[in-house]
Amino acid sequence: MGYVYSRQVYVLMNKNLWLLILSQIFAFTAAPVTVFLSGIIGSQFSPIKSLATMPMALSIVGIAIFAIFAAKVMSVIGRRAGFIFASVGSSLSSLLAAYSIIIESFILFNFACFLLGAGVAFSHQYRFAAVETVKKDMAPKAISIILLAGIGSAFIGPNVANITKEILAEHLYAGSYIALAALTLTSTIFLLFYKDGHKRNHVNKKISRSYLELISQPRFLQALVASAFAYAVMSFLMTATPISMHVMEKISLTKTGLVIQLHIAAMFLPSLITGNLIKKFGHSKIMYVGVILFSVTILTSLFEQNFFNYLIALIFLGFGWNFLFISGTSLLVLSYREEEKFKAQGFNDLIVYSVQAVASLSAGIFISLTSWKTMNLVCVVFLIIIIISTLRADFVDKKR
Repeated sequence: MGYVYSRQVYVLMNKNLWLLILSQIFAFTAAPVTVFLSGIIGSQFSPIKSLATMPMALSIVGIAIFAIFAAKVMSVIGRRAGFIFASVGSSLSSLLAAYSIIIESFILFNFACFLLGAGVAFSHQYRFAAVETVKKDMAPKAISIILLAGIGSAFIGPNVANITKEILAEHLYAGSYIALAALTLTSTIFLLFYKDGHKRNHVNKKISRSYLELISQPRFLQALVASAFAYAVMSFLMTATPISMHVMEKISLTKTGLVIQLHIAAMFLPSLITGNLIKKFGHSKIMYVGVILFSVTILTSLFEQNFFNYLIALIFLGFGWNFLFISGTSLLVLSYREEEKFKAQGFNDLIVYSVQAVASLSAGIFISLTSWKTMNLVCVVFLIIIIISTLRADFVDKKR
């Protein structure tokens, strides 16, 4: 069994996919560094303490706003040029962030984080580029490997940022963003060897389907709903966890940090097997499993809010996100025509990351006005919508 799996991975891992993985690891470091530092720096420079998380919020808004733009740019200039454009842009945005720290400008730092979010929107296209390097039946595995590489970004980015934070002694964290500029630019080295199979997309507007026509397809809608609400549930609960654990339940910051770290590991580590499971059992069954995993998180909230229960809840939250997001993304690439790929991918990411932005931004309000248990129960609505869209798509397919 181990030999068969190793052989499958060997066949899957062509040169282009390797180059995309290595490039993405460095390009995506902007995301974990923003999570790691933006709130700290925001609290130092913000004239109003309640605005400390504004840089993080604007980076998420940047991801959502630039989702369609990123896909459109790549449809015109290709994957390779698009990723290089984004890496250079992210590098310059990082230097702008460093400069804003030096002059202690909260407004300029917010703008830099917004631009870094735009760069991350381009980085999210790596998973679609990976699919294009393999046969369609290998798409789930390619997406799984790209997501697994996110662990590399999460390890390299914050650690390098922490090591370099005092390079400019008088301006704490300016060095972190100078280092981030170097990290994001490093991705271009691998892209120079990447062979882009892009051909300019001359789509006849008369035969190109509208967004409404795309989402009217049951499988497309199923894929979109699974990915979007997987992110909604995950971001909604993950964002509220530190407040619920540390501020409300008085659980130590060390234990709270450990729960978040294990949650992130749980988001990405199942990628080792998710692709194989989708290929063996199909997208819908894995989505149902994802819903069940999310349900464990919700059920855990009904019991006492202690360290162990938060740990179980956040680990299963990560597992559920992985199953739903990978199955949703890999199903999406099967539900549109080749000439529609950039339009469909851009629209998908716009919806997914807009939903994530709303979920993240509303989490703080919900946890302050309600409770951890109530927030979890609210998520039941999202799970029901995922189940209904999946059942509907399966039913329509059977009728055909």
